[in-house]
Amino acid sequence: MKNWKEEGLQLVALIYIVEDDENIREIEMFALRNTGYEVQGFDCTSAFYARLKERLPSLVLLDIMLPDEDGLEIVKKLRYSARTRRIPIILVTAKTSELDMVKGLDIGADDYITKPFGVMELISRVKALMRRTQDMQEERLIRLESIFMDDEKRAVFVNDVPVELTFKEYELLKLLLLNAGIVVSREMILDRVWGTDFEGESRTLDMHIKTLRQKLGTAGTMIRTVRNVGYMLNGEK
Repeated sequence: MKNWKEEGLQLVALIYIVEDDENIREIEMFALRNTGYEVQGFDCTSAFYARLKERLPSLVLLDIMLPDEDGLEIVKKLRYSARTRRIPIILVTAKTSELDMVKGLDIGADDYITKPFGVMELISRVKALMRRTQDMQEERLIRLESIFMDDEKRAVFVNDVPVELTFKEYELLKLLLLNAGIVVSREMILDRVWGTDFEGESRTLDMHIKTLRQKLGTAGTMIRTVRNVGYMLNGEK
């Protein structure tokens, strides 16, 4: 998703605002730009859809009550498309009933804010959702020196060369990567990867560690045995 713009050493998030009320749209755009975001506003869905084809945003701030299309229908369309389904969405609505809020979240919106709202509340909600989204994206792309894992595609590379792993080998490597530099106990590995703490599985674990090291090649030495405790994935030496 190409939704970040490089500015020196910074990455600026792009936010699309779909709001037909010009005064509200201008306030939202001004507040978010002053916070450091790149912002583009739209007063109708046709212009919004056209821009989506050119560039995807980091987040969409979407009014429910639009003149040409209901905001909830827009959410459904964005979630239906593989290209846009992961875009974070905050609904902006004058409706205050719990039922309306729940309906918006159920169909795929990530958060909501009700009118009238304060600028600080808007900024706070946008920042919180951006943090959550960024954390999720970072967890899907995991790198430790020569090892790279794309968890969304369930793909592993060592020095940019693809490595074929079995399901258990992949889950084992993922657990070690997410806990890089930390000793992961045998009990935790058996529980998280095999769904059991049965000691009889210990030999199975040892065999999987052995084959995983072999498949990772030179990077396999990064998996270290901590005697009587478990295993740790650490940087190459």
